Amino acid sequence: MVRPDVVLHAFNWKYQEIIDRLGEIKEAGYGAILIPPPLYSDPHSDHWWQCYQPKDYRVLLSHLGGKKELEELIKQCHSSELNIKIYADVVINHMANENRGDRLNFPGEAELANYGHNRDLFEANKLYGDLNEGLFSPYDFNSKGHIQEHEWHDRERVVYGDLGDLPDLMDSPWVLLQQRTMLTALAEMGFDGFRIDAIKHITSRMIDNFADNDSLAGSYFFGEVLTTNDHEEKIFLDPFLQETWISAYDFRLFQTIRKAFNMGGSLRTLARPENENNGLPWDRAVTFVVNHDLPHNDDFREFLLDRTDENLAYAYILGKDGGLPLVYSDHNESVHKYHQDHDRWYDAFKRDDMKRMIRFHNEVEGKPMTMLYESDLVLVFGRGDCGIVAINKGGDHASVEFSTHCLQKPSVYKDLMNDNQMTLSGDRFTLSINPRTAQMWLAQ
Repeated sequence: MVRPDVVLHAFNWKYQEIIDRLGEIKEAGYGAILIPPPLYSDPHSDHWWQCYQPKDYRVLLSHLGGKKELEELIKQCHSSELNIKIYADVVINHMANENRGDRLNFPGEAELANYGHNRDLFEANKLYGDLNEGLFSPYDFNSKGHIQEHEWHDRERVVYGDLGDLPDLMDSPWVLLQQRTMLTALAEMGFDGFRIDAIKHITSRMIDNFADNDSLAGSYFFGEVLTTNDHEEKIFLDPFLQETWISAYDFRLFQTIRKAFNMGGSLRTLARPENENNGLPWDRAVTFVVNHDLPHNDDFREFLLDRTDENLAYAYILGKDGGLPLVYSDHNESVHKYHQDHDRWYDAFKRDDMKRMIRFHNEVEGKPMTMLYESDLVLVFGRGDCGIVAINKGGDHASVEFSTHCLQKPSVYKDLMNDNQMTLSGDRFTLSINPRTAQMWLAQ
C-alpha cells in the first residue's frame, strides 16, 4: 500500500485540538492535514473568517493558537508514529479590513505599540523580521477600488480590484520579498505545503514568486481558483492551468459532480472526467465535494449537494484514481445562520462511512481505474484487479452486469461500506445495488 494522502481540512479547529486528536486522525487513515491560516489575525475574535484577514506576515497568532502550538503540531505530525503531512492555508491576496485612520498601514501604529507593550508575547510568536517596524504602507496596495457585481467576469478587475473591503496587495518588489520570506520561514518551520487562498485574485507574477523559488522547491502548492460555471472556468481556471504548474481545487470536477447528481444529470459524465474536460489533470487536482466557502456564503449555498448525494460523491472521489482527495470537517460554524446544517460536517472526518471510504482509497491508491458499467443512474468501476466501486444515484434498485476480465477471480470480495461479501467467478457478473447507495468492494 502506498503512503496515505487523503487531506483532512480541519476547518477552524484550534491547533491544540488538532494535536489532541492526531491519534484519531491517523486511525481514520488520513495522510495530511490542512490547517486554517496561521498568520496574525485578531486573536480576540472567533469568527470563522477572521483568520482570512491577516494583520502581519511576521507573527503567527490567532484565536486558534500561536507559534508554540504550531511547532508542536508539526513535530508530532512528522513523528515516525504518525508520518502525517501538514499544510497551511495562506492569505497573500489581501490584508485585513480594519476600521482605523491608517487602514493601509500594516500592522498599523496601534498594533506596533501593542507589540511594544507585550514584547514577550509577540517575540515568542514571531516568524521573522523586526517587529519595531511596519510591514506594509499605502504604497504597497492596488488602488483600483472594489470589484463591482458586473465586473466579476473581468479578469483584470478581479486580479487588481479589492475583494470586498479587503485591501488588495500589489506585486511590487517589496511585497513579493515579504511573501517569499514568509513562505520560506513557514517551510523552514516544517510545513509540507500551502493552500493559497483566493489565488484567482493574484497575478501570475505573484504566483511565480513562490512557486518557482528554490527555497520552496520541496513544498506542495495548491490554489483556490473558485469558479461556478464553464464561462468562469475559461476566464480564470484555464489561464491558471496554462500559466502555472501548481495544483488547484478541482472546481471543474466539482461542477461536473454537482450536475451529475442533480435531477436529470448523468453519472456518465464522471466516467472519464479528464478525457472529456470534466475535471483537472490527475496530477494537479485537489478533489472535494464540499469546502468551507459553500456552507458559509449565501452566494454559494446553492452549490451544496443533497446530504445523500454528498456521501455518494465522497465514495466517487475516494474511489476513483487521480487527484488529492480533501475531506471537510468543521465545528458547526454555519449552524448559527443555517440551522439545517446542524452536525452535517461536525466530526465528519471520523464518521464510520468516511473511514471505510478512506480505507478503500488507501488500499487501491496507485492502481488503474477501469470502467465496468455506466448509465445515467449507475456507475461501476474497478481499481486494479482487487477493487470495485458501485454507485446508484437513482431511487430504484439496480441490477447491472459487467465483464470481470480485469478482476481477481475466483475471489471473495468484501463491501467495506456494508460488510457484505460476494464471490466473483466467471467472465461476467451481475451486481445488485440498492437505491441511493454506494458499494466499495475489496478482494480478500
